[in-house]
Amino acid sequence: MLTIGRIDYANVTPLFHSLQEHFPCDGYRFIGGVPANLNAQLAAEEIDVCPSSSIAYAVHPERYLILPDLSISSAGPVASVLLFSRVPIEELDGQDILLSAESATSVNLLRILMGKRLGHSCRYTVSSSPLDEALRTAPAMLLIGDAALRSSMAGTGLRIYDLGLLWYEWTGLPFVFALWFCTRSAAKTHYQEVRLLAERLVQAKAYADREREHIADVSPEAAWMGREGLITYWRENISYEMGEAQKKGLRLFYRYAAELGLIPAAPELHFFH
Repeated sequence: MLTIGRIDYANVTPLFHSLQEHFPCDGYRFIGGVPANLNAQLAAEEIDVCPSSSIAYAVHPERYLILPDLSISSAGPVASVLLFSRVPIEELDGQDILLSAESATSVNLLRILMGKRLGHSCRYTVSSSPLDEALRTAPAMLLIGDAALRSSMAGTGLRIYDLGLLWYEWTGLPFVFALWFCTRSAAKTHYQEVRLLAERLVQAKAYADREREHIADVSPEAAWMGREGLITYWRENISYEMGEAQKKGLRLFYRYAAELGLIPAAPELHFFH
């Protein structure tokens, strides 16, 4: 049985829904969680395949292979990776910024944007406090996933900076928040199963693109995002593509991360074939 990690965010709902609706999944065991936890389980080989933080691949590229033609990315606003701030972002130099404990890639994207784009030197601390409580002790906080979506809809009165948009305005390239990758041991011992899953996921991507309205009708996120808001989010903010533009953006992210010492070196992209 192949063990698959599943990020518990609205951004992957269409892909997993399509996989489970259109293909037999009795040979798969799904484990849900937030990116940071799934990264750790993948590293421990408790999971075989996972849509995992792109930074996790860069830390140990020798352990993983990327499934082709798949990502979780944005070319512009992503809507679910947001910096909430009491002051303009230009005034955050030298300040404390709080980080969601769920994040991995987005934390490093923020460091790159603050350090290389704005020239800021900030202090970063992980916090599990709710946004309103956290911002009593610091001027800004990064939230990701459904927490970011919910807070942006709540009318906080704060300044909100979309990291996907900041990256795109700066580089002109998409940003790849997550990759689908498998452990090299799973690729060796479960080659046929991984190959079949990779093929199904690419087909599920096409189904998800065509069936957004149907998926929104049965998705629990519609209860708090609204059906039309959910469809708009999937259509305008989230991409599952992994073309040349995404690869170029990913390589640039890795280059900047290596220059700041966030990863040992910018890795080569090794794909499962």
